[in-house]
Amino acid sequence: MDERQLETAAVTYSYLRGLQTVPVGVLLIVSALANADVGPLGSDWAFLLAVALAGAAWLAIWSRYRAHYGRMTPTPGQQARDAVAAVVAIAVVLFGALLLRSRASWSLDLPVNAIAVSFAAMMLITYGLGAGVKRHQLIVWGAVLAAGALPVWNGEDPSNIGLAMAGAAMIACGLLDHRLFVGAFGPRRAIGEPGGGG
Repeated sequence: MDERQLETAAVTYSYLRGLQTVPVGVLLIVSALANADVGPLGSDWAFLLAVALAGAAWLAIWSRYRAHYGRMTPTPGQQARDAVAAVVAIAVVLFGALLLRSRASWSLDLPVNAIAVSFAAMMLITYGLGAGVKRHQLIVWGAVLAAGALPVWNGEDPSNIGLAMAGAAMIACGLLDHRLFVGAFGPRRAIGEPGGGG
C-alpha cells in the first residue's frame, strides 16, 4: 500500500465505523419522545438512564471495532479538515434551526422542519469534508433534507419529529456505513482466530 492508500484507509476507518452511530440515533429518537412527554421517557431519570445506556453501548461498539480492526489515525491534514467540518456542522445546526424557524424578527420563519433540514445538511457537510459523501449517505440524508424542506410544517413546533427523523436516518446510515466498512476492511474475526487480534 502506498502512502495515499494508507491515508484513504485511515479516513475510511474513521468515517465508516457506522455501528457507533446507532446508539446516537436511538438517543435522538428517545430525546424526541422525552421532549414530547411520551410514557416514562418524559421523566428526567428515564432520559438520564437512556443517555447512560447509549453511552455504554457506544463504548462497547468502539471497543469491538478496536479489538477486531485495530486503530488508525488520520493525517494531521485530515484531522484539520475534521475540525473545520465540526465547526461548520455546529454552525449549520445552530444557525439553520434559528434562521429557518424561529419567532425572532430576523428569522425567515419558513414552514419547514428546521431540525431535519439543519441536521441533514450537517451530516452531508461532515461526510463531504471527511471521506466524501457515499451514495447511501446522499440518499438517506437527502431524503431527510427533502422531507424537512417541504413547506408542510405549519402549526406546532415540528422539532421533535425532526429529531426522530434524524435519529432514524442516523441508524439506517450507520448500518449501511458499517456494511461499507466491512467491505473495505474485511469481516471481523474472533479474537484468537488466525489473522484475528490476539
